[in-house]
Amino acid sequence: MFISICAFSLMDIIVKWSVGYPIGQVLFFRGFFGIIFYFFVIPRERLHNFYRTKRAGLHFLRCISGLIALVSIFIALRELPLATVVSISFAAPIFTTIFSIFLLSEKVGMYRWLAVLVGFVGILVITEPGISELNIYYIFPIIFCLGLSYVAITIRQLSSTEPVWLISFYFSLSITLLSFLTIPQGWVMPTLNDFILLSFVGIFGGVANLWLSQSYKYAEVSLVTPLKYLALVFAIIFGYFIWDEIPTIKTLSGALLVIISTLIIFRKEIYKKKIISTKAIND
Repeated sequence: MFISICAFSLMDIIVKWSVGYPIGQVLFFRGFFGIIFYFFVIPRERLHNFYRTKRAGLHFLRCISGLIALVSIFIALRELPLATVVSISFAAPIFTTIFSIFLLSEKVGMYRWLAVLVGFVGILVITEPGISELNIYYIFPIIFCLGLSYVAITIRQLSSTEPVWLISFYFSLSITLLSFLTIPQGWVMPTLNDFILLSFVGIFGGVANLWLSQSYKYAEVSLVTPLKYLALVFAIIFGYFIWDEIPTIKTLSGALLVIISTLIIFRKEIYKKKIISTKAIND
């Protein structure tokens, strides 16, 4: 998880720095170099048929929701302070909880509903709807949370039969294909140094996605989840030293509420899994 958070943070920094390049062009680097990365982790015995899947429809839904989330976070990173974007992005588990009710028919108790309410209050504190001049741009990290929440649902369904690298490969491929549609809008020829930096968007993105999935697969959720909040620390540090951004009290207060909300949700998830495991053993 620590490697994943570091990789995501570095990717965010490069995306925010790349404001001189069209978003479609940055998407190309994210997708194309992500594909190259995954070819190094595909098992040798699957190289001849690595693309095969019996769940193409679910892969498609995962890619569409992922693309919506990715484009939204790219726009948000360019238009909002880094710490603000990261703070709002922590709200993704809140929307995942809501989606799980309708898509997975899960029952949500009083504590998780309370957590959802606390999380939404945190988002309102950060965004100050109707007050901030840049209020329009606060929509994008929220759209990111919505997209990422559905991604979490689809990955949960796909991971029961599909390897992690295949799920991530199809997503990187979809990013690359989408980027080609933006060529008519104009791309900028990067310098050699910029080309290298932009290529790291794909490499860091690939590493981050792979290790995030692996961490949840092999480690206790209660142990790895708190590490994700290191991203806010990184965002504050990098935002200050690179862009002279100082997070406001409302941003930090709202972030605290969102973090408390997501920790409650994860705690209830862990408790629910323990009950299920205990019943399975007793049966």
